[in-house]
Amino acid sequence: MENYTFSSLTLLIEGLPMPAEYLHPAFVFFLLSYVFIITLNVGVSALVIMNRNLHQPMYLLFCNLLFTDILGANIMLPRLLMDLVRPFAERLISYHNCVLQAFFMSLYASTSQTILVIMAYDRYIAICNPLRYSTIMTNRMVVKLSAAVWGSAIVFVTILLSLTIRLNRCRMVIKNVFCDNASLFKLSCDSVVINNVYGLAYTVVLKTVVIGSIVFTYTKITVVCLVSKNKSVNKKALQTCTTHLVIFVILVFSGMTIIALHRIPKFSDYRKFSVILFAIIPGCLNPIIYGVQSKEIRLFLSKVFWAKKISSS
Repeated sequence: MENYTFSSLTLLIEGLPMPAEYLHPAFVFFLLSYVFIITLNVGVSALVIMNRNLHQPMYLLFCNLLFTDILGANIMLPRLLMDLVRPFAERLISYHNCVLQAFFMSLYASTSQTILVIMAYDRYIAICNPLRYSTIMTNRMVVKLSAAVWGSAIVFVTILLSLTIRLNRCRMVIKNVFCDNASLFKLSCDSVVINNVYGLAYTVVLKTVVIGSIVFTYTKITVVCLVSKNKSVNKKALQTCTTHLVIFVILVFSGMTIIALHRIPKFSDYRKFSVILFAIIPGCLNPIIYGVQSKEIRLFLSKVFWAKKISSS
């Protein structure tokens, strides 16, 4: 069968394969997850912004992480919820909106990992060089690091999507629950060697930098904890770093699973669930792990609640 060019600007999203009896429970679960993620992440972000005492490097970096969670949830979950209650023939999306969604999902995937690297560096300076922390990790430095993370991600993701939109399309079905770069270039019957090479090279470099940085910083932190006899320092390091590593492992493992399963068509259903968990789990855990464990945030919340209780009484 000869290849042909498909010129329609309307695409179909395959969606999540699910028996009819599970559609409503799944809808309720994803809706509650979405509300939970948005409420918690926006609430904690607003708390940091409103409280001047929390205008510190660690919390500003934390807000970066919360923003990526909000971005990932808003890009994926509303569309997923709508498609769950639609028949396949009505799961339509314009090509331009599909490209836009793929861009922001790739941006989310990149920044959610690199921001964790900056947070690891922040903890490394705080634990290994506490006397120099205030001079190294200034708010200005946080702005520079954040700009570097978002700026580099935008550049690399723009190149990634530019290589995809140059391709002619001969298919119209996105075999995923949302639009991503790999699903988009699979619509083409042209050669996608360049796309695969750039995509894999970008992924390998990103994962190498991210994993290498995390291993280096936490090795240094571990050495300091082993040498130091200060129990409070060790406890603080263990508490902060363990939770940080949990989120990092979830992100890296789920991200690599998605990439691997994209190349094994028979496991496409498992890939779809992995993609959803990639957006839901970190979005739910980040504000709880980092927010609730923060002494300053807990203190601020207790003051707010006590003030309301006194005023109401």
